[in-house]
Order: sequence, then structure tokens, then C-alpha cells
Amino acid sequence: MPEPRVLLDATAVPADRGGVGRYVDSLAAALDADGTRLTVVCQARDADLYSTLAPRARIVHTAQSAATRTARLTWEQTTLPGLVRRLAADVVHSPHYTLPLAARAASVVTLHDATFFTDAVLHSSVKARFFRAWTATALRRASLCVVPSLATADELRRVTRARGAELRVIQHGVDEQRFHPPTFEQVRAAREAIGLGTTPYVAFLGALEPRKNVPALIRGFCLAVADRPDPPALVLAGQPGWDSHVESALSAAPLRLRVIRAGYLPFGTLAGFLGGSELVAYPSLGEGFGLPVLEAMASGACVLTTRRLALPEVGGDAVAYCGVGAGDVAAALRDLLGDPVRRRELAQAALRRAKEFSWATSAAQHREAYDRAWYRYRRARAAQQARPLTAHTG
Repeated sequence: MPEPRVLLDATAVPADRGGVGRYVDSLAAALDADGTRLTVVCQARDADLYSTLAPRARIVHTAQSAATRTARLTWEQTTLPGLVRRLAADVVHSPHYTLPLAARAASVVTLHDATFFTDAVLHSSVKARFFRAWTATALRRASLCVVPSLATADELRRVTRARGAELRVIQHGVDEQRFHPPTFEQVRAAREAIGLGTTPYVAFLGALEPRKNVPALIRGFCLAVADRPDPPALVLAGQPGWDSHVESALSAAPLRLRVIRAGYLPFGTLAGFLGGSELVAYPSLGEGFGLPVLEAMASGACVLTTRRLALPEVGGDAVAYCGVGAGDVAAALRDLLGDPVRRRELAQAALRRAKEFSWATSAAQHREAYDRAWYRYRRARAAQQARPLTAHTG
């Protein structure tokens, strides 16, 4: 069977790369390196980036605006099907829940987590309704759906009625060029970007949204270090998000403790930021995969996280775990900050485990998924075309 021509729709990737953006960027590069017959469709601002990441792929940028969710969805449903036909794509990979319903090609959709069903209160009501509807549609209509963890697959099967949908578990990889034990210069550059000086710090990386449990982290940090004569700082890096409780937790922090909102940090500083910390704390209420945990592990950091959903699939025995309450976070932080030998052991174990996750492996598994989706699509089309003939001759 010939290799299918794959169209990867990267138009949903925001300018400030979060987890989904890093997934799409890294996958495009790995698919291209693996020899996939690849076309990447992206926003105009990203055309040069994807030309660099995937030099053998065909890069097509959209002329229409996809700046808002509504504009992008309209483009996806009205313009993308014609583009699929014009580019003669056999498989369309939609990497963020939605898919072009009228496209005449096999469809693969990535569903990143099930929390829009299981923990809807952790998302805005509009966002939760939107992604619940499109998850259900993808499970019903796509040739095949990709999920990044066994936990996500299990949750989706439990909370949706699409029991017959084909789900492929394909874990993410880690970009070792960006995430690796940092040099002294990289750590210093990250500290300068934050304005931290030489103070030791606990790091957090992620959007400040309810699912990340940042208010509990702030309160737990304050409890853990309140009695220390030389307390470290807590640095919150990532997009602002919409968790209204973050501000009240910050306001309640004692003045002598430093809690820094660093905001969005450039990619080039992340290894230095994560690897240069005393430890990385990520007390999430639930993740479909947990890419920030893996990236911190690859950066040689000691990581503290929770056992919610997919996080143990990533961390294994190479990270420390805690509950999600402020007291649980405080107890774990206090223990780790007081035990540099344990932190060092965990950092070394994390570095070894992170090497088990590669984008090359992920790309090879995605290619198998594309082959499977294309086979299912062609078989369904053949059955459709045979039906009138069967009815007439019967």
C-alpha cells in the first residue's frame, strides 16, 4: 500500500506556544524527519517556522484570519475541505479536537484530555461546552482518534457514549534540543529574564488556570518556607490564564516571602529556568499528559506533582508526589527543600526516565495511525459505493 499524503492542520496553534503548540511543532519536525509525505497548513505568521522545522514538507499558509476560535472554525469547515481536495491529501490530522466535517479524506483527531467532561468547573463554561461537543463529534466522525495517555483513553471511554471509536494511545516526546540540563550561562540568563538575582527558587511553568491548582501551590509554598531563615522564592512562569483565586492567594502571602509572576518566558530560557530551580512544583488537578512535567524532568530538575490522571504515566518513580490541598503541597515542599540528597536523586532519575519519551517514536506511531485511518476510510468508501449495486442485484 502506498504511503498516504498527510495534511497536518496547524492553524489552531497560538502565537505563544503552550503545550498544544509544542506538540504540533515537535510532531511536524519529527514526521518530516521520518519521511512522511507531509503538508503543513498554518497561519501566515508561522510559515517560516514550519519551513525550518519541516524542510522537506510542503508548507501552505492561510490567507484568511484564524485569530479567534470562531474565525478558525469557520475556515476549517468552509475553506479547508477545498484545500484538502486541491492538495490531494489522503489523511487530515486535526491536532486539537475539531475536524473538517466535509473533507474527503481520512481524518485523525488528537483529543488531549477528558477534563471538559470530568472536571468542567476547571474550564470556562463556554470552553467546556465547545470542547465537549467537538470531542463527541470527533469520536463519532473521525476515522481514528489519538490520545496521549492511557488515562485519557480510559476517561473518554467512561464518560462518552462513543464506545466503538478507535482510540490510539500515542505519548508525547520531549524536545531534547530545548529541554536538557542547562549550562551555567543558561541558568544565569533565565535568572536575568526573571530579575531574580542569586536567590534559590521553586519553579512553576504553566498557564494560571484553575486546573493547574496554583492558589494551593502559593499557599502551600508560604506554609512550607515561612519558618526558614533564608526562604527561596516561588516563580510562576506561563500565560496569565483566568484563575481569579491566584490574586487572593498572592495577596495573602507574607511580605517577607517572594512570589514572582514571571509571565510568558521565551523558549530559549526554559531549560535554564526549570533546571536551575531547587525543584519544579506542578500540583495539577489533572492532565491528559503533562508535558511541563516531562520537560522539567528532561531539564534535570527535581519534580513534585500529583497522581491525578496521566501524571504518573509520565513521572513514574522518578518524581515526588503530593495531594492537591495546600497542606499536602506544603508538607511535600518542606520535605524536599530540607533534603538536597533526595532532590539530587530524583533529578537524576527524572533525567533517565525522560529519555524514554522521544518525538521520533511518537512520529512513527502517528504514521501507523495515519495508515490505519486511511485503510478504514477507504474500506468505508468502498462499502458505501457497493451498497446501491448490492440493493439492485438483490
